[in-house]
Amino acid sequence: MSMTIDEEAVDIIAHLARLELSGDEKQDMIKDMNKILDFMAKLNEINTSGVEPLVYMTDEVNVLREDVVKAEITHQEALQNAPKRDDDFFLVPKVIDLK
Repeated sequence: MSMTIDEEAVDIIAHLARLELSGDEKQDMIKDMNKILDFMAKLNEINTSGVEPLVYMTDEVNVLREDVVKAEITHQEALQNAPKRDDDFFLVPKVIDLK
């Protein structure tokens, strides 16, 4: 079954993604999304029976490094490059409005 994207589908997707698309952007989106669907249809033509699913890119398991402190800086050294600070803290703009 072949699926195509039309302007109505793009309008729905844009609404869900909170996007505002101009007429030209809509047409470009329709073309791009249809190309993606065509590619997926082409992939569906490939016989993958007998092919094991790829779960991991390598055979390595939990390759972790030792967590070692390499250099320490003092509280005052950390504050030296801060654009705004007081004696003890970084000063940042308020981002939460509690009403």
